[in-house]
Amino acid sequence: MPTTSYWAVPLSDIAIDEEVEQAVAEVVRSGWWSMGPRVQEFETEFGRMCGAKAAFAVSNGTTALHLALLAVGCSAGDEVIVPSLNFVAAANTIVHVGATPVFCDIQGTHDLNLDVSSVEAAITPATRAIVVLHYGGHPCAMDEIVELAAQHGIAVIEDAAHAPGARWRGGMCGTLGDVGCFSFFSNKNLPVGEGGMVVTDSEALADRIRLLRSHGMTKLTWDRHRGHAHSYDVLVPGFNYRLDEIRAAIGLVQLRRLEEQNAARARLVAQYRAALDGVAGIEMPFRGNGESQSAHHLAVIVLPEESRRVEFQSRLAEAGIQTSVHYPPIHSFSAYRTITHRPLPVTDMVAPRLVTLPLYPHMGDDQVAAVVRAVVLAAS
Repeated sequence: MPTTSYWAVPLSDIAIDEEVEQAVAEVVRSGWWSMGPRVQEFETEFGRMCGAKAAFAVSNGTTALHLALLAVGCSAGDEVIVPSLNFVAAANTIVHVGATPVFCDIQGTHDLNLDVSSVEAAITPATRAIVVLHYGGHPCAMDEIVELAAQHGIAVIEDAAHAPGARWRGGMCGTLGDVGCFSFFSNKNLPVGEGGMVVTDSEALADRIRLLRSHGMTKLTWDRHRGHAHSYDVLVPGFNYRLDEIRAAIGLVQLRRLEEQNAARARLVAQYRAALDGVAGIEMPFRGNGESQSAHHLAVIVLPEESRRVEFQSRLAEAGIQTSVHYPPIHSFSAYRTITHRPLPVTDMVAPRLVTLPLYPHMGDDQVAAVVRAVVLAAS
């Protein structure tokens, strides 16, 4: 049962069924709603899915990034390289650990992921980490990023908020760098409402993340509830970034559906691409190179240079088609304009032309056709 919407074709949508409702009801009836056995099961199953040695469920994708930055040692005086074509949480978390975001450019209209040469040019002795975004669920060229980071002794954090289930050369996104961060926000591929996951293969980083996630405490409430501990110590000043049982229960249901729903997204994006790429000057990035498997989180088009995006989106809205923009570049926001940054000519050229079209797994072919008709008409 899809959720109701004002739009004829909403940007995203969640299918709610008896399995989801039952999973939530069981948690509610259990009387244990805080982090407990379902969170542990969710972590185990998610880690197994992506092949990570350690997985930590957290309250959202932003706290996942914050924990990752702290775990790799980012602090005052450090620089962290991050693409400006990104959600602002990436830069906000860098600032919150005391570091400075250093923005890098993207490749072009064909690939909205970061440009490795721009990353390399941004590295200084103060660089502590690179935060890589797998834009729209399309993997970055991780081999080059990891090799570059190793040469300079800096950490790689994967922002895989868009990319659960995506692969680069057979490796799962989120496990190719030092730490991987996922988001389970309502519009994501694995939606639970709010929530996230941090994964790593490093025992040292895992120990650090485990402590920071829950107040720096050596024992959790669930451990004490089961009689496994009567007291605890606090080793570091941590945070309350835990996930609760209700959302973990939903996450377990959604995780079982992830592969099938990613495949549905891929089929829908293929329809968009066949109908729109190259039509009326429209370009659809990420045509594929055989080295990656996308999670297809977003269906993004690039309008012709002379287009007026506001008018284009207004025409689609009149047809009942909801659209969005992923993303206004971070360096264009008031909070970040005062940060000195290198020129980002490709980002500045591409960003004003980006439009995100509706995409969700249970979207009907008739809805895709309606979006295509509206796009072609608005672009003509």
